Amino acid sequence: MSLRATRRRVTSTLTAPFGQLTTRGRAVLSAGVTAALCALALGQRDLLRVGVLLAVVPLLTVVVLGRARYRLACTRTVSPARVEAGQPARVVLEVANVSGARCGLVLAEEHVPYVLGTRPRFVLPGLEPGERRAISYPVRSDVRGRFTVGPLSLTLTDPFGMGEHRRSFSARDELVVTPPVVALPAVSLSGDWTGSGDSRPGAVAASGEDDSTTREYRQGDDLRRVHWRSTARRGELMVRREEQPWQSRATLLLDRRRAAHLGDGPASSFEWSVSALASVAVHLSGRGYAVRLADGEHADIGTWASGPAGDSTASTVLDALASVDAGGEVELERAVSAAVSGSTGGLVVAALGRLAAADVAALARLHQPGTSCVALVADASAETSPARTGAHDSALDLLRATGWDVVRAEPDEALARTWGRVGSGRSLLTGGRR
Repeated sequence: MSLRATRRRVTSTLTAPFGQLTTRGRAVLSAGVTAALCALALGQRDLLRVGVLLAVVPLLTVVVLGRARYRLACTRTVSPARVEAGQPARVVLEVANVSGARCGLVLAEEHVPYVLGTRPRFVLPGLEPGERRAISYPVRSDVRGRFTVGPLSLTLTDPFGMGEHRRSFSARDELVVTPPVVALPAVSLSGDWTGSGDSRPGAVAASGEDDSTTREYRQGDDLRRVHWRSTARRGELMVRREEQPWQSRATLLLDRRRAAHLGDGPASSFEWSVSALASVAVHLSGRGYAVRLADGEHADIGTWASGPAGDSTASTVLDALASVDAGGEVELERAVSAAVSGSTGGLVVAALGRLAAADVAALARLHQPGTSCVALVADASAETSPARTGAHDSALDLLRATGWDVVRAEPDEALARTWGRVGSGRSLLTGGRR
């Protein structure tokens, strides 16, 4: 070890106790040192005793705090762990003294992102051995995202407030703030396959593939379920399968291109698109759809997700939309490719920004036999360039011509009203604004 490193280490060791002194402790120490120096200069022995006492007390307090074997435990609960933007959540902290000695005054400070509010600070009186103390505070965010709550920092102080000893926990919890969800009205949608038993997709029914709904006869099967045409063709007794549920499927596509959207913050067209897809995901999940998200970023949402009542599929999409960000020019092409891969028909709902003719060529790939496509187009009335406005209107006309049901959001129009116009003119191929 070099001489400089040795000197630095010795200096750090000598000055460490002074870093744990509070403002009061430093003031008392300074007063003691000043009194001792004046006593030496004036030859006052009594004043010297007072000065030494004042200087030693803060240092002894810091040493005692540093050597005390306090063991504190902390648990944190965020309820609920997923909230909608603008809705509050509550964080509950439980601090326990698991040591055998009484713990003095404790100052607790929780680290939270600034968007959730100011850092909460609490003062806990002395904790007896084995005692637990619960504290709580609210958090709220007006913007979506994933936010880390914690860690918790504790500061132990002596009864005189001269010294402090800081300890910190490493545990953190996550709060997911999802986009605002709007209740949408029920509209007529094509591409849904809800039902069970004989209510199977038209593509299968039209193909005449009876083998897809029959199986070999098993002992105990009801003879009334024998499928005689399949039995004659296969040469063995075949019966109809048990009723199998068919679930509607919907692909949600998000246009994440930064250049395609106008404005910034919660009032931007990009945030409108995110909120629109979140609302559609909850709405369709409640109607029994299995929903997947295609945004060119979340590869794990590219597979169908569903639950008994649609809760898990909506939660999966909402979690992905909570942290989605605007991207580059290739994001729309990536999203379309993700939507096309594994597509088996059904419903496609796209939240789009400003379009060009080249974008229509990519989106046209999604309109396949057995697929119904709906485009929710964000309001672009704030566009100041007449050339871009004309190109956007022409692109929407081309998109309608490919078979898409295009619904443009009017300025200051509620999302529920925009969604209510879905399906009102699906067969129209002309470019009237709806």
